[in-house]
Amino acid sequence: MNQATTAATPTSNSTRWLRWANLAFMLYLLLLAVSMVGSGFKIATGEQAKVLFEFASHPIAGLMIGLVATALIQSSSTVTSIIVGLVAGGLPVTVAIPMIMGANIGTTVTNTLVSLGHVRCNTEFKRAFASATIHDFFNLLAVLIFLPLEMMFGIFEKVSHWLVSPMLSTGDVSMGGLNFIKPITKPVVSAIQDPLMQFGNVTGGVLLIVLGIATIFIAITVMGKLMKSLMVGRAREILKNAIGRGPIHGIVSGSIVTVLVQSSSTTTSLMVPLVGTGTLKVRDVYPFTLGANIGTCITGLLAATAVSGEYAIFALQIALVHLVFNVFSTIFIFGIPFLRELPIKGADYLSDMAIKNKAVVAGYLASIFVVIPGTILALTA
Repeated sequence: MNQATTAATPTSNSTRWLRWANLAFMLYLLLLAVSMVGSGFKIATGEQAKVLFEFASHPIAGLMIGLVATALIQSSSTVTSIIVGLVAGGLPVTVAIPMIMGANIGTTVTNTLVSLGHVRCNTEFKRAFASATIHDFFNLLAVLIFLPLEMMFGIFEKVSHWLVSPMLSTGDVSMGGLNFIKPITKPVVSAIQDPLMQFGNVTGGVLLIVLGIATIFIAITVMGKLMKSLMVGRAREILKNAIGRGPIHGIVSGSIVTVLVQSSSTTTSLMVPLVGTGTLKVRDVYPFTLGANIGTCITGLLAATAVSGEYAIFALQIALVHLVFNVFSTIFIFGIPFLRELPIKGADYLSDMAIKNKAVVAGYLASIFVVIPGTILALTA
């Protein structure tokens, strides 16, 4: 028995180390892909970038683009990384901010779908659906409050600019002196880019963007799976230990869990079944949901480290916007008792309607993630 255990240990350790090595490689691919998107965008748009930005220049249109993209891809980390890459290619931060907010809403569709696993039992489904949609209502409320404020006063643009201003004060906005990623990504990007240029700047640039987006999707998907296999056990332990220790501990724990598993969807997916089965209450997991919003920002910040050139500072700025938006939303909404209760009441009301008529679920998902965004995009096109 001891010999078997001893023999199994090296195999287990070697498998674990292999997963960590794969994780490091996927992180490199993510950084590489963001550079590809930024480079491709610069090449493809050239002097015509402003024309392309006109479509998304309306904040509501930008919000819907972020929402729909995230709902389709099922990963706010992926969409945020793509946005960071686009900003690196010249997309104005002002235009990108609503997209970041939209990505926050779009990611909530995942845990709503997870709750459907309890649909056969009304009692379980009510609890599970409420625990899932509380994320929706919180993020919708955050956008309803902060998007108008951003449009009027540019709060997040100014705060994020202040955060990156120490780099601007040096007179070097390229972050060249700080960027240790460029030497390991630029040669590979150039090697991929050069053959594509035979198709012309526009086509070659678009192909580079497509390859970059595909690589981002692959890298984050594989990273998520690897992190789950390496960290989900630890994540569950953190979740279990944090119950009953207060909302601040819950928010911090939710952030840590999301950083560990590199997916806010995973964090919320861990919670929905626990609420559905009655192990936890909706109020117990509410703070974890907010922590998941904050923890998922790490991917965008990592992606920003891959950027170099004149727009590098703005890529970092938009990644910080994502973080600042989620931190401000958590402090403001959760910190004010009246606002704190609104997502709970909204989720509870919707779950009551859902158990009376399951068509409400389909109508809700279609309205929030398809009909309303599609209509707004059509009107603003």
